[in-house]
Amino acid sequence: MHPQPLQVAIVAFQGISPFHLAVPSVVFAEGPHNKSLFEVSICSAEPQPLTCSLGYQLSGFADLTPLQSADVIVIPSWRSPDEHPPEVLLDILRQRAKQGATIVGLCLGAFVLAAAGLLDEKQATTHWECADELQRLYPEVQVMADLLYVESGRVLTSAGTAAGLDACLAFVRSRLGASSANQIARRLVIPPHRDGGQAQYIEHPLPQTTGHDRLSLLLQTVRGQLEKPHTLDSLASAVAMSRRSFTRQFRQLTGTTVTHWLIAERLNLAQQLLEHTVQPIERVAELTGFGSVESLRHHFRSRFKTSPQQWRRVFTSTSSSTMPV
Repeated sequence: MHPQPLQVAIVAFQGISPFHLAVPSVVFAEGPHNKSLFEVSICSAEPQPLTCSLGYQLSGFADLTPLQSADVIVIPSWRSPDEHPPEVLLDILRQRAKQGATIVGLCLGAFVLAAAGLLDEKQATTHWECADELQRLYPEVQVMADLLYVESGRVLTSAGTAAGLDACLAFVRSRLGASSANQIARRLVIPPHRDGGQAQYIEHPLPQTTGHDRLSLLLQTVRGQLEKPHTLDSLASAVAMSRRSFTRQFRQLTGTTVTHWLIAERLNLAQQLLEHTVQPIERVAELTGFGSVESLRHHFRSRFKTSPQQWRRVFTSTSSSTMPV
C-alpha cells in the first residue's frame, strides 16, 4: 500500500519557461504510479492567461488557495533576480514554512525563497550565472554555487534548468524511498541520482574524449562490483591512466571525487537492498562494499539522517509488497 498522496502546489507566473514549469510536473504528476504518490495543483498569483517565455498562452490554473494545504510548494523559477515577488505569495510561503510545509525553489526560484526570508542563515544554490547576484542581494544566505541542489531542513533549492529534476528526485528519495525515485527516473530515462555539482557546466563544456569513454565504461563496471575494495589507484590502473590524469578526468566526467562517487553509489545500492530484500544489515554492508555495519551506519546517517534499520522499517511498507531473499 502507498501512503496518503502528498499535496504538491506549483506556482506559475507571467513569462515562465515551459521547461521550468514542466520539471516538477513530470516528476510529481506524470504517469499513473505518480498519481498514487502525489496530487498536483498548478497555481498563479497573477491574472490568466499567462504568456510563457515562448509566447503562447497558458490558463486553467488555480489561484493561490491550494498553497494553504500543500505539503510541498514549488517555485519552479522566477522572472528576474531583481524583481521582487508579490507580497501575497511571500506571506503564504512564510506561513506555510512555519506550519511545516516543504518549500522548493528551482533555479531562480531560490530568489523568491530568499525574498521571503526562508534562506536566512541557510545553505542554498541557484543557476551558476546568478549565484553571485543571489549572494549580493541576500548576504545572509550561504550560497553554494557549485552544487546541483541543496537541502536545508524543509527548504530545497536547485541549480539551473535540468538540476531541478535532480532536486525533485532527491525529495522523492528522502520522503518516499529510493524505489519510488528510481521508478520515476527510469520512466523519464534520467539517472536517479547525479552526485557532484554544476562546476563542470560553467563556461567550459565537458570535452568528449576517448578517456571519458573509457571512464564511462569503467563506472558501469564498478556499479556492478561495488562489493570490491575499489581505490583511486586500482581504478586508474584499470583504464591505464596516471593517478593525476585519472583524478582530473574523473572530476570532469562526474563533478566529484572517486571517494564521494563510490560512497554515493554504495548508499544507493544499500537503499535498494534494504527496501527490496531481507538481507541482514551485516550482509548489506558486505554487498555494498562498506565492509562493516559501523561504516554503513556512519555513511547512511551522514547522508540520510537516519539508520539503515529505520530506513528499512519505514520504506519496506511503501515499496513492493514482496521482498525476495
